[in-house]
This record gives sequence, structure tokens and C-alpha cells, in this order.
Amino acid sequence: MKKSALCSLIMCSLSAGAIAAETKPFTMDGEFGFIMTTGNTETTSVVGKLSAHHELEQWSNDFIFEALYKKDEVEQTDGSKQSQTTEQKLFVSGQGNYKLENPDHRLFIFGSYEDNRFSSYDYQSTVAVGWNQKLWADDTSSFEYSIGPGYSYSKTNTDPSETVKGMIVRGALDYKWTISDNAKFEQLLSTEVGADNTKSKSVTALSAKLNDSLSMKFAVTMTHNSDVADDRENLDTQTGVTIVYTFF
Repeated sequence: MKKSALCSLIMCSLSAGAIAAETKPFTMDGEFGFIMTTGNTETTSVVGKLSAHHELEQWSNDFIFEALYKKDEVEQTDGSKQSQTTEQKLFVSGQGNYKLENPDHRLFIFGSYEDNRFSSYDYQSTVAVGWNQKLWADDTSSFEYSIGPGYSYSKTNTDPSETVKGMIVRGALDYKWTISDNAKFEQLLSTEVGADNTKSKSVTALSAKLNDSLSMKFAVTMTHNSDVADDRENLDTQTGVTIVYTFF
């Protein structure tokens, strides 16, 4: 009887230790991708990203920093070729979720800033507040959504004196699926609906672990603006393979 009780106590202690080890108050991942070609075509592409999650007793916070730079050899009107920057983008965002009595029910505040040199906008910024709810979270998957009013402020590339600003409604979905111990799938969807422009973004990512700290990630990012200049496309698509390093 005493032996059985002692074994049970040991198993409970090990289980509690395992749960504590899995629950990290702060996590951060860094991504990096680099492509360089020479010869008939000269191209340089660099992409980097930092993602951080901070879990507190009363708050659940997420932060993202992304940068993209691309340089291509472009043919000039006289037939010569010249190396030029063809893509340059910077994006930062942060969302804080304040937990209510039911910790799956939260109030959120969100802010983002995007500087995309080759889009119709010199920059786009957004602030939003509202309701966030985690519908479920188990060992293999999680799903949450956010919805609420906000305000956007942007400047166009075609006319720096022209601004696009006004009230918006922001909605976002976040789905994560742990396929196995070494593979993970993630789908993020967001939209910011305004009177002048509706900006929507989709990030679809599949990652595979190489070891405890390193992973390889394949991601497709699509950004759509309903209001763009005549010489610009509404949809921007970015496809990339990056190496992910888990700092914490």
C-alpha cells in the first residue's frame, strides 16, 4: 500500500514537472532566408522575421517583426542591365489580450505598421480594440479569433500629401495544428474593412523540426488591398522557405 502511494506520488511529480517544462511564459522564434544568384541573372533576396509570445497570468501577448529586401538586375530602355531594388518591406505588429474571469475570453488591443516601398502605400498603420476568444486549445490544435473596431491611417506612394484614414472593423483568425512531434501547420487570416480600403492578409505555413532549436519553414503570405493605384496589383504574394531558430 505504501509502495503504491509512493509510486503514485512520484508519477504525479513527474507529470507536473513535464507540464511546467512545456508551459513557457516567453517564447521567441527567429527566421532567416537568403537567396543569391549570379551569371545570366543576378538576384539577391533576404527575408527575416522575429515572432514572440508572452504568456502572463492576466495577459497573453504576441509580437511580430518582418523585413524583406530584394535586388534584381533590371533591363533599361537602352538595352543595358542595372541592379535595382525591386522589393523592400518592413512590418511590425503587436497584440495584447487581457484575460477576463474565463481566461479564454479576452479583450484585445492591436497595433500594426507596414512600410512597403513598392506598394501603392508609403505606409499603412492600424490600431484596433475589441473581443478575443480562444475557442479551443488542446495537445494537437488551437483556434482563436478577434473582432473589433479600429482606426487606420495611410499615405499613398503616388501622392505623399494624400492620406487614407478612417474607422475600420478588424477581424482575425488564428489556427495552429501540431501534426506530429516534428511538424506543425499554421493558418492566419485577418481583414481590416474600411470605407476607402479593405486590407486582407493570409499566412499559410508548414514547418518541420531539424532538431530541438532549428526548423525549416515553408510559408505563403498573401496581402490584398481593394484600393490601389492603376499601375499596381491588388494582390501581393510572397512564397518563401526559411530556417527558424527557437531562442526560448
